[in-house]
Amino acid sequence: MSEEARKVFDAIDALGTIADPTERAKALGEVLKAMPGRNKALKEARQAAVAELLARPGATLRSVGAELNISFSTVQDIVRGYSGSGSKRPKMKPAE
Repeated sequence: MSEEARKVFDAIDALGTIADPTERAKALGEVLKAMPGRNKALKEARQAAVAELLARPGATLRSVGAELNISFSTVQDIVRGYSGSGSKRPKMKPAE
């Protein structure tokens, strides 16, 4: 895990250690309330980063997947902006 990601999780974990239950509940509530918007921003930032990787000369879905330690189909989903379970994945349009 990157240092930046670890710091985020450490900060989230620290919320659970707030001694006063009122303050703990308030802090956790603030984070939970803000998370949906943050999740969208994180997904968009990841999508932009993957697009940058794919824009490099010779880059492929497979090469980017290998670099990120994810499958090429996951890279494809990120590029399309899709996230969710495989059973609800949108159908591919046939090539014309």
